[in-house]
Amino acid sequence: MADKAQTANRWLIAAMGVVLMLCLGTVYAWSFFQDLLVRQFKADFGWSNSEVAWIFSFAILFLGITAAWGGTWLSRIGPRKMAMCGGLLFALGYALGGVALSIKSLPLLYLGYGVIGGIGLGLGYVTPVATVAKWFPDRKGLATGMVIMGFGLGALFMSKLLAPLFLSITGGASLVPVFFLLAAVFVVLAVGSAWFMQDPPAGWLPRGYAPAGSSARGSKMEDDVSASKAIFSGRFALLWVVFFCNITAGISIISFQSPLLQSLLKGTDPTLSAIALAGFGATLIAVSSLFNGVGRFFWGAVSDRIGRAQTFRVMLGSGIIVFAVLAIAGNPWLFAVLACWVLLCYGGGFGTMPAFIGDVFGPRLMPAVYGAILTAWSAGGIVGPQIVAVLKDKVPDQASRLAFLASGGFLVIGFILALLLSNSRFEKRS
Repeated sequence: MADKAQTANRWLIAAMGVVLMLCLGTVYAWSFFQDLLVRQFKADFGWSNSEVAWIFSFAILFLGITAAWGGTWLSRIGPRKMAMCGGLLFALGYALGGVALSIKSLPLLYLGYGVIGGIGLGLGYVTPVATVAKWFPDRKGLATGMVIMGFGLGALFMSKLLAPLFLSITGGASLVPVFFLLAAVFVVLAVGSAWFMQDPPAGWLPRGYAPAGSSARGSKMEDDVSASKAIFSGRFALLWVVFFCNITAGISIISFQSPLLQSLLKGTDPTLSAIALAGFGATLIAVSSLFNGVGRFFWGAVSDRIGRAQTFRVMLGSGIIVFAVLAIAGNPWLFAVLACWVLLCYGGGFGTMPAFIGDVFGPRLMPAVYGAILTAWSAGGIVGPQIVAVLKDKVPDQASRLAFLASGGFLVIGFILALLLSNSRFEKRS
């Protein structure tokens, strides 16, 4: 009876992890707000694409930095406290963002949505991933991919439900009340779902599951390896760079997919109205977020079958082809279709990496090492969006093509390094 209760409990925890990630993943709908903010504040206050994009970049920067810290402290603080704190800070970020917009303060937007909201993202993100991985040692790729899928679907939740609904309720003249309403929603949903986060009892394993390689030597090897030794190893560095390349290419599309599509559409049909263009952009955000979300679940499950390293090679290699086609074609509809594939593989990196870390560094080190590798997200969150933003400010007519070439270049580097990846277990060497 107790085993059945624990089995049901782990699925409830996984489901609440998906809800929490769905809330946090609304950050991926930033391109929905990007053009709106630039149009509203560029003429009177001189806000450029690059300056507004820094709001999103700061959020991702502090997500990764905080996740690295949170992964190390998760076992001491506990998943429930850390996740609830993350949800609360994330909601506070939206509230401060509303205040910043009301007084037209870009620095306060950086601090509120970017820094404080980003810290909330980091605390909230690392907790359900590490917690669910402990509950599902028998289905690591599938379970963590399912939870992380929620983050990818957050853009759909925002662009097709929350943001349009709140814009309609408030009349659409200002984003200020929209940000305040979003803050209220996330206090309820994010903090409420975070309350369910808890670790399994000590020594608990699913019925019928025996860990592979659970010999005395394997256990002693893991005990002898410290988190710092693992994080400063060559194996970790290789994984970090591959992860960074995949993230940078994908997040450059995420942060500007709506403006990029609108720019391409304007070139083919100058008669399209701003409302029509915004509608096309929001639809792309929604559809691509489905691929982002499904990719986390799909590639995580695939990696259980073909191996984590091989999965990264397939994702990166196919992405190189996609960006090469985009750079040549420049067709808006082709961009929309291929952007969905880019997001499928981008999400796949996040769906595969937790299980990869667990396989290579072991379950004890997984929270700390996984948190540390999310600093690649911080770096990619700056590099990818800023490349596109600068191109749009400096060479708007060529921005799309040059952005595709730059993203493809990152994937080439990542693919070459992915050939060196190994699924073998990390061991301390004297």
